Amino acid sequence: MARSMFLSALVAVLWLTGQAGAQGEAFYKDKTIKIVVGLSTGGGYDRAARLIGRFLPKYLPGNPNVVVQNMPGAASVTAANYVYGVAKPDGLTLLMPHNNLYLNQLSAQNEVHFDLNKFHWIGAAEKDDMMLFMRADAPYKSIGDLVGAKEAPKCGSTGFGSSDFVMSRIIEEITHADIDSVVGYPGSSEIALALERGEVQCMGLTITTYFSREPFTNWQKTDFTRFMVQSGKKREARLAATPTLFELMSEYKTPAPTKRFAEAMLLGGDWARPMLAAPGVPAERVKLLREAYAKTMADGEFLAEAKKAKMEIEPSKGAELQARAKEVLDQPNDILERIKKAFTL
Repeated sequence: MARSMFLSALVAVLWLTGQAGAQGEAFYKDKTIKIVVGLSTGGGYDRAARLIGRFLPKYLPGNPNVVVQNMPGAASVTAANYVYGVAKPDGLTLLMPHNNLYLNQLSAQNEVHFDLNKFHWIGAAEKDDMMLFMRADAPYKSIGDLVGAKEAPKCGSTGFGSSDFVMSRIIEEITHADIDSVVGYPGSSEIALALERGEVQCMGLTITTYFSREPFTNWQKTDFTRFMVQSGKKREARLAATPTLFELMSEYKTPAPTKRFAEAMLLGGDWARPMLAAPGVPAERVKLLREAYAKTMADGEFLAEAKKAKMEIEPSKGAELQARAKEVLDQPNDILERIKKAFTL
């Protein structure tokens, strides 16, 4: 009797799975999925989206086409608003925003017209920490030189929530130094050009991005930049001589409330290069997208291409991120007030 019930249940599961696959194939066949990247072409997010886009159709029923559309603006807020409130929620438009997008929501920016809790999280390709670096010829040899400096350094930024902006605000809270964030650049490639031209003296990036592409790999060879600080709790091997923000907090005897503020500002490292779908996408398509994303992350050819591109794949699954986002966005009022203050120029 028990064996019969088990077999019946198994048949039912297989039938439902087959039905979902058939419906997915009927929907995705001859369709095109658009991945909207919240930053400009050529950067780490753009490169990741294009690589993932090459392999994702392999694991979706109907084998749809995938294209990438760059929609830079306000550190991915523009792209997030579009996918959340304008694009049709049919599973054909996906979002790849900056991983610190959650800070724009926590800081209650007027431009934010989305709720990350209501997005469907599909997955994330990496976990990554940030760093801040200067031109080597800038008159700042360490973070200590920023404290009491007669002139604040100018750091290029895509906007609130970008690596530079987040790192700068935390440094200011810890040390009371001043950093002038020049916001509005479309992406890291444009900030890099501004740094080379001398328009700005510093910028922030995820560590993986800095060590994976030009012009940063050339900068390493020519000692064009000087690393100032990194965001991880432990020093990254490639930045062994560079202090962490946590070391600075110890050095400057940072009080507990400020430490909690800094930790809340650094949570985006848990989901670097995330992919999301809009609220309202049918549950069966969300399931198909999550499964296809997870299979892409385990694909041998994909991993080989990622290694060649110096992408450091450390994936997270969509359901895990959905739960994690809820935790991250549930901050106490005192932290929310400090984040709002930090995001006011």
